[in-house]
Amino acid sequence: MENFINLQHNIVYSCSDQNIMSTEHYFPEHALGIMLSGDAQYYTNEGTFVMKAGGICLMRRNHLFRKMKTLGENGDPIALISLFLDQKALHEYAREHHIFKQDAYQGLPMINLSGNVFLKAFFNSLTPYIDHPGKLSAKLAELKTSEAIELLLQTGGILNNFLFDFQEPHKIDLEAYMNHNYKFNIPVSSFAKLTGRSLSTFKRDFTRIFGTTPEKWLQHKRLEQAHYLISKKNQRPSEVYLEVGFENLSHFSFAFKKLFGQAPTKLAAQQW
Repeated sequence: MENFINLQHNIVYSCSDQNIMSTEHYFPEHALGIMLSGDAQYYTNEGTFVMKAGGICLMRRNHLFRKMKTLGENGDPIALISLFLDQKALHEYAREHHIFKQDAYQGLPMINLSGNVFLKAFFNSLTPYIDHPGKLSAKLAELKTSEAIELLLQTGGILNNFLFDFQEPHKIDLEAYMNHNYKFNIPVSSFAKLTGRSLSTFKRDFTRIFGTTPEKWLQHKRLEQAHYLISKKNQRPSEVYLEVGFENLSHFSFAFKKLFGQAPTKLAAQQW
């Protein structure tokens, strides 16, 4: 079971005692987080990022990723604190500090900041609020958010560009984007936003390009990839279903058999 505590509107503590957890989503705001215990692997189209206890990561908004979390070596729960740097706070910071418009950010969507002792101390200052969430007032959260921005900017490099590129997703090549990102199990409305479209425009453009609805195309595409991984790469159904964007094994097995006429376990057995 996973528990969430909203320490404030943009500061969240989460903790789970499940052995393995997998979630797929994108953040509409930048997220700065520390892994308090447990391990996490973040998979993106640009590569994999591993976080262990004490690891700190900055994640860029509007990027898709799959998160796989496991308990620590001693069975420690999966626990982390996340601080979301919303656009309103960043706009206000930029105005107060005379930071001008930035070019479009072209770097990695996840940046490893685990070695930053000042950010570690910053998160240490938030941990007492886990047991006393009512003590973290809106004013304190505002100050903490400004402190986090200041600490990030002190690291130098490309973070100025990372934080203050305020461009929203524009209308991009829908066919290329979907063929590149179909494995991510997010709502169709999120795909619409990430391709710079309203939901109605996304569905209309999608049907024109692919000749079917997004829901039907996504399931068929994911099942075709699963068939390839099982039949050609000798992967097991239990290894495949999350990778191709299904939430649970039973739904995956049912849909697979309906499309291909045999259960994925039977196909897998033929390969061994």
